[in-house]
Amino acid sequence: MKIAAHLHPQHASYNQIREAAIAAEEMGADIIYNWDHFYPLYGEPDGAHFEAWTMLASWAEVTSRVEIGCLVTCNSYRNPNLLADMARTVDHISDGRLVLGLGAGWFERDYDEYGYDFGSPGSRLSALAEALPMIETRMAALNPAPVRHIPVLIGGGGERKTLQYTARHADRWHFWWNDEWAHKNAVLNQWCTDVGRDPAEIQRSVGVDVDKVEDFDSLFAALEAAPIAEVTLGTGGPDYTMDHMQRFIDWRNSLA
Repeated sequence: MKIAAHLHPQHASYNQIREAAIAAEEMGADIIYNWDHFYPLYGEPDGAHFEAWTMLASWAEVTSRVEIGCLVTCNSYRNPNLLADMARTVDHISDGRLVLGLGAGWFERDYDEYGYDFGSPGSRLSALAEALPMIETRMAALNPAPVRHIPVLIGGGGERKTLQYTARHADRWHFWWNDEWAHKNAVLNQWCTDVGRDPAEIQRSVGVDVDKVEDFDSLFAALEAAPIAEVTLGTGGPDYTMDHMQRFIDWRNSLA
């Protein structure tokens, strides 16, 4: 079981974000994620915000143990070949700790303000389907190669396309821990069967909204009983409160 800190890169100075990343590692988190947007997703819409991938290069230098990545990278914002090279480079800076999170994109303001074609959910998903094999091909051609096989994480629960792409290309799948999770997991397992892949090859990652948790003991028992490999907890600036992070890390340690 891994515990991930999802540090929302908004409403804070970069010094505050960097210190939160360092604190999460020192606390015992296994993974630190940011997100790939250009404007805040909540709070003051024009508040402070920073770009994701340049931030990952910094995190690669100021941390030494945790995995790092975007939850998730928007496929629309970068050429797939360039993204593969960026991922390989950050993987080397971090000595093999990058997770390549990928998604089709959804936040329309990012597209409008930065001049990307928003298209439709279908066109964005089709673009992701085209990008995934391109990323794999470019990654295999890069010199030097990545330090390790960079795990690909795909986020989302679209049953016809997103979970199919996950079955074909991903090492990890991320979705919210909620009433839909078991059904979505079953759909992913069926897609794995359809494409000839062992479902056990794909680790399950879940995001937990701690504000909605009524009984932590019951939650921990359910997570342990399910095939969950990673639990992600989000926190935003400027304070980056991590009280619940410690609770989950203590639970994780109790499983050893």
